[in-house]
Amino acid sequence: MATYDLVKLFDQTKIRVVWDDEKEKYYFSVVDVVGVMTESVDGRKYWNKLKQRLTEEGSESVTNCHQLKLVAADGKRYNTDVADLEGILRIIQSIPSKKAEPVKRWLAQVGSERFYQLQDPELSIEQAVKDYRRLGYSESWINQRIKTIEIRKGLTDEWKRSGVESESDYAALTDLMSKVWSGMTTREYRHHKGLTSQNLRDNMTNMELLLNALAEQTATDLSKERNPEGIVEAAHVAKDGAEVARNARADIEHRLGRSVISSEKAIDHIKPQDELPFDKKDK
Repeated sequence: MATYDLVKLFDQTKIRVVWDDEKEKYYFSVVDVVGVMTESVDGRKYWNKLKQRLTEEGSESVTNCHQLKLVAADGKRYNTDVADLEGILRIIQSIPSKKAEPVKRWLAQVGSERFYQLQDPELSIEQAVKDYRRLGYSESWINQRIKTIEIRKGLTDEWKRSGVESESDYAALTDLMSKVWSGMTTREYRHHKGLTSQNLRDNMTNMELLLNALAEQTATDLSKERNPEGIVEAAHVAKDGAEVARNARADIEHRLGRSVISSEKAIDHIKPQDELPFDKKDK
């Protein structure tokens, strides 16, 4: 899934949050929320005991949790239990705490902020820009990335119109397009860059973003012309769109005398107050 790491504050306490762009929902770090509820420095021990008790009781609160790699205090990423809004509310109900109601109100506020962003795309874009700036990306890269988000949304809207609904079908179409224009599936592309849980597009160079956007914009326009129905027809359109980007890539590489597919990732280059080398040249 396409995810974005965020940090939200509850009474000056950091709670790690992940936004899933495809499912359009937040996932909250369980240990962070538990830490706030129990007023403990490390909510991990409390959560481990609570998780064991809930599992023994057959509660769905634990089974509905899953793990994502989140940044810890030492700056490294570790597998961390996360839950969506519904799941985290169920967990809160299992913890006797005077902070239950304040935390619930805080969760409702976080959810409403995103609701208004979804209703007003400008707010969503502004939030994304702030997040990228906080992470240290340059202005020119951010502008390019925001445009690709808009293009991706247009393509997924077309897929929905074509009757493509399941997440597995979305993933299959995305893999198909990636394989055609870059020569790699998204999994292979992530491996090529040495990525684990990080978002692939957030680690693309400007050239990679441009080629991927060319594939998706072309597929979107072709879909509007051809009106495909179902996954099979949508796949043919997606493949044709990606072939345009593949041909453009071949021409660019021929003229440059090198590959424009980079093994580098953003963290290799992002430095405070510095421009990304990605903005200067694509390796």
